[in-house]
Amino acid sequence: MTKEKKSMKDVPASDEKLADALVTTAFVTMAVINKIGAENDLSLSLIRVLGILWDRRPRMAELADYLGLEKQTMSGLIARAEKRGLVARAPNEEDGRATDVFLTSDGAKLVKRLRVQGQQALAPIIEQLSASDQQLLQKLLQRMFEARKG
Repeated sequence: MTKEKKSMKDVPASDEKLADALVTTAFVTMAVINKIGAENDLSLSLIRVLGILWDRRPRMAELADYLGLEKQTMSGLIARAEKRGLVARAPNEEDGRATDVFLTSDGAKLVKRLRVQGQQALAPIIEQLSASDQQLLQKLLQRMFEARKG
């Protein structure tokens, strides 16, 4: 069974306003991330890789799939990050044919600094919400993206 695309006439106004708010939020957030990347000589793709590696050690293929990149593109990106001493590769313990990617200690220090910079840059926007609204927004966003995984 295929889903038909809805025309804008078929989308309720409340859904349209929510979508607009999400897009605006994404634009503002991406502007912050791009600025931090420029200040640290990091591409957006590399920032995404470093963010993913913050709390996990994926296989190269998983990382490429998650980012929607070709394996060759992913390999080049990781090779450049390795030259900078930010990431390393090692054989996967369960499958010696697969390669894991992980942060080096320098990479972890950089990610910590990037996270602080991001939090500081977004604070003026976030602080407009009460503490309870911030917690609610966080829970709602997490729920939206958990549902997307399934």
